[in-house]
Amino acid sequence: MAGVSLQDDPRTAPTAADVRRWRRYLADERAEAAVYRNLAARRTGEEREILASLAEAEGRHEQHWLDLLGDDVGRPLRGSLRTRVLATLAKRFGSVFVLALMQRAEDRSPYADDDDATARMAADERIHGEVVRGLANRGRMRLSGTFRAAVFGANDGLVSNLALIIGISASGADRHFVLLSGVAGLLAGALSMGAGEYVSVRSQRELLDASAPHPEAGRAVADLDVDANELALVYRARGMTEADAQAHADEVLGGRTITAATAVDDHEAVGNGTSAAVSSFLFFASGAIIPVLPYLFGLEGWPAIVLAAVLVGIALLGTGAVVGVLSGASPLRRALRQLGIGFGAAVVTYGLGLLFGTGSA
Repeated sequence: MAGVSLQDDPRTAPTAADVRRWRRYLADERAEAAVYRNLAARRTGEEREILASLAEAEGRHEQHWLDLLGDDVGRPLRGSLRTRVLATLAKRFGSVFVLALMQRAEDRSPYADDDDATARMAADERIHGEVVRGLANRGRMRLSGTFRAAVFGANDGLVSNLALIIGISASGADRHFVLLSGVAGLLAGALSMGAGEYVSVRSQRELLDASAPHPEAGRAVADLDVDANELALVYRARGMTEADAQAHADEVLGGRTITAATAVDDHEAVGNGTSAAVSSFLFFASGAIIPVLPYLFGLEGWPAIVLAAVLVGIALLGTGAVVGVLSGASPLRRALRQLGIGFGAAVVTYGLGLLFGTGSA
């Protein structure tokens, strides 16, 4: 019964472990509600309403654990460190990173395997995960163009210049030649990345423009013959079934207005060509400068190679973790994958440097 400790009923008396687990669940529900409230405070419109509704829903789960605990609630516990950090980040920044991490938290809910949680609560958590996934995806769409150029530009700079530098070092070249090669690789790669990103994004935007309805099409609708026209063919050409196309054409003719009817701004998803190019240039350069740093400060040989590898390894772990967070996947797994790929390329080029260095000796 709500508000009564289950220890009063010998048939269902909880163990000390049960009470500890329920109190932990209670603390986590309160902390998750705080995350959603903090995120809602930094949003407006529909997103604010959605996040506020999620915070309210967590209150239902909180009440479930309060009912089970009854008089055993005790002093309020703090939520898990992870959830408390998320609440702080949500309050200070309210970023898409927090939503992506909350998505993972909802997906990992233990309620499905806990007999003390109801099937309805487990279903709630699964649906909450999908809601947060949708909100996080909105943020990813807003970030996708420029952010993609930034993250992958930095990663390419790290890997390509590390591979270049240690390959040349392994060939026996002196420090000045290695440093010159690293700077040349930085500039060439950054310019190439920036130019390539600009062309790519501009091409995507031009393709989208070419696919959009012609501005004059809307004005032409007013003069169409209601009984004999090919408007339904427009919608069939865009992928609708014959029945749906005819129904939509009748609806448009009734209102005499033709619309593109897209839910997402595709141009926003693709990004801006100039900003993507600048981001790609700067982030490639910021990544490519890292393996050059030991040589800039006078190191050479193995000390320079080892320090460059350590610095690049830390940066690769960071970029991999960021991609993992934003994709809703394991940050650790993505970080280790990024590290393995980067160091794999470096080892291959180091081996080739040794081969050519030995062959020319």
